[in-house]
Amino acid sequence: MAAIARSGVALSAFLTLAITEIAFPVLALIAGLIAGWFAYVILTGNSLRRAKMDADQIRATARTEADASKQKIELEAEKRARERREELDREIAEARADIKKDQQRLAKREDTLDQKLESISERESRMDRKETDLRSLEESLTKDREQIEKDQQQIKARLQELSGMTPDQAREQFMEEIRRESEHEGNRLSQKIIEEAETEARRRSREITLNAIQRYASEHVADSTVRSVRIPSDDLKGRIIGREGRNIRALERATGVDILVDDTPGVIAVSCFDPIRRAIAGEALSKLVADGRVHPSRIEEIVETVRKDMVERIQKHGQDSVMESNIRGLHPKIVEAMGKLHFRTSYGQNVLRHSMEVAYLSQIIADQLGLKGDIARRCGFLHDIGKAMDHEMEGGHPAIGMEFARKYGEKSEEVLNAIGGHHGDIPATTPYTPIVMAADAISGARPGARRESMEMYIKRLEQLEGIATQYGNVTEAHAIQAGREVRVIVDAKKADDAEAFSIAKKIAKQVEDEMTFPGEIKVTVLREVRAEATAR
Repeated sequence: MAAIARSGVALSAFLTLAITEIAFPVLALIAGLIAGWFAYVILTGNSLRRAKMDADQIRATARTEADASKQKIELEAEKRARERREELDREIAEARADIKKDQQRLAKREDTLDQKLESISERESRMDRKETDLRSLEESLTKDREQIEKDQQQIKARLQELSGMTPDQAREQFMEEIRRESEHEGNRLSQKIIEEAETEARRRSREITLNAIQRYASEHVADSTVRSVRIPSDDLKGRIIGREGRNIRALERATGVDILVDDTPGVIAVSCFDPIRRAIAGEALSKLVADGRVHPSRIEEIVETVRKDMVERIQKHGQDSVMESNIRGLHPKIVEAMGKLHFRTSYGQNVLRHSMEVAYLSQIIADQLGLKGDIARRCGFLHDIGKAMDHEMEGGHPAIGMEFARKYGEKSEEVLNAIGGHHGDIPATTPYTPIVMAADAISGARPGARRESMEMYIKRLEQLEGIATQYGNVTEAHAIQAGREVRVIVDAKKADDAEAFSIAKKIAKQVEDEMTFPGEIKVTVLREVRAEATAR
């Protein structure tokens, strides 16, 4: 029993020890969990408080920034509103000024209309008075006419009784005598008037010519300063003009020319005294037509492109002409000036080609005279160089060209005198000057040089002689001076001086009506008596 009791005590002690060892970790675990939970609660509360404080600070910062942005936006809106009000005030002021100007124009127009109405009223009153006077005069003339008719009847009856002729026979004889006398007197009077008019015209022509040269008459140069550009359609023409003409004004500003737009369909004209500027404007306008995009910036771009291209073309034309004419030692400025002459024409003749032709002719003439052909060729080539800048400087192109050549290294007296004296402006000091004058005249006056082919030239001479020979008492007619004059020979036995003058006037009138020719044609009628005798 004791053993059993001891065994029970030992078992009880063992169980107690086992339970103690197992319960302690469990209790420790539970205590840890509880401590952890309290720590979590404490830490989470601190984080929430910090987050709440950060959120409050962010809201405060956002509110401050929002207030600043709001204030900035309000200031900008107020500034824009103030600027818009100022702009509207300016527009209103301009509109009021325009309205005021319109009102002033309307007031002036009303005054003008009132004056015109008064003038019309006065004119109507004068017309009424004149109508009354004319009515009275008509009545008086009717009475006088009746009296004259009675007197004529009495005179006719008396004349018929005295002459023994019928009224028709007497009338025919009387009219024939009157016709002969009046024609003779008319021819003499016409001849006298025309001779006096020619004398006065020669005097006045000198004054008019000098005045025209000084004032640079635009009517004389209009044909050579205008270039027409074809426009495919009126719509494109409108685009080139632009709204209120802004594109045309932009092109005029960029090129320095006048753009002439009228009612002629499909055409815009470019006018300028400077052939280079006229060529630039014409080519730029053609490019704009081909491109179709027309606005001020595009116009400036194309004009600048064409201008650069034109400089290169001028240089090329000048260099090609110098090489073709075999001229050496020219300054680049002189070569450039000769290149500009490619764009200059005189009566339809290209001035650069004319200069090269004069150089060739001058050399031929000089060689035949035993002079130096190379000097003559140089003189002829440079004789018209002044035309490259005569629109920019005062004076004639010979003096301008001579000074220009001297400025850029041309020292030869023969060349300078030929340039300055080929139109007789200064005395000729070398034989090369008259050579250039002769070559210049040959180049300009030869058939086909200036807008006329050889075939048309011959046809014009034949037509001129044909008109002259169709008149009575004309025996011969010859066209001379390259068609600038026709000499007509009449039969001296059948035509007197008065009739010769009448024939000249009739031929000139018919030539004006039926022929187209440059300049003028002089009609000279010769009436001469040839006395012949034979000695045997």
